[in-house]
Amino acid sequence: MRKPLIACLLLAGFASFAAQADDATGTDPAGNPATNGGWSGSGEFGFASARGNSRTENVNAKLGLNQENELWKNNFFLNGMRSKGEVKVVDSTGAEIDRFSTTANRYDTGASVGYKLDPRSYIVGAARYEHDDFGANLWQGIVSIGYGYIALKTESTELSFEAGPGYKRYRPADRTVNINGVNVEQHQDTQGEVVGRGLVNYKYRLTANTAVEDTLLLEAGSKNKYYQNDVGLSVSMTKKMALKVGYQIRYNSDVLPGTKNTDTLMTTNLVYNF
Repeated sequence: MRKPLIACLLLAGFASFAAQADDATGTDPAGNPATNGGWSGSGEFGFASARGNSRTENVNAKLGLNQENELWKNNFFLNGMRSKGEVKVVDSTGAEIDRFSTTANRYDTGASVGYKLDPRSYIVGAARYEHDDFGANLWQGIVSIGYGYIALKTESTELSFEAGPGYKRYRPADRTVNINGVNVEQHQDTQGEVVGRGLVNYKYRLTANTAVEDTLLLEAGSKNKYYQNDVGLSVSMTKKMALKVGYQIRYNSDVLPGTKNTDTLMTTNLVYNF
């Protein structure tokens, strides 16, 4: 039930985006009417591989679409990350061996639809879904509604806030327990709770070709508090291409014994803006 619900919400939001692109027009930086309804987007890709004394592979990709005009402030994103490396495992004979195995596998997607009440404030509905084979939670999904405010917007700086209630469901990662000398995976029950969602987005252009962006997401309930912060520094090589260094911190307050509360990820990606 959880996946169809999240998927329907995301598809509904995406369909709303398409309709809005036909019905509304934005403005370009010079203040002239835009021909694409205020849409912009970017795609990122990064890959690294090591051989020799160690053997690792990791890949990550991101897609983001944004729309802002006189009526709408919308966003859609899709991210994925997968890594492989040598890990020590125990074979059937009890010997410890090295095996090239998956060490990270995560994807998340989400959308938000904001209807502007005036040039600075807007009502926003948002949905997000994440799956992580190696995280504190196997999956988590949230839908929310709230109020957004653009506190600052100039040619070089933008600062906006969103806050409101939502409902979240998540399933903690399976737990391995030893029963009579045999490791057994224990399935964890799905949890659900009302949460408060907050989002802070800050963008600053340092120079004509260098920009920094920081996004803080908070989803806090009585059972679990989830925080995620993404900061990135991008340097444009051309009008369309850029290099970007990113650093992400993710925190869950409620985790099973043996599971860390905090996960971090650093990326170096090639970016294509469209």
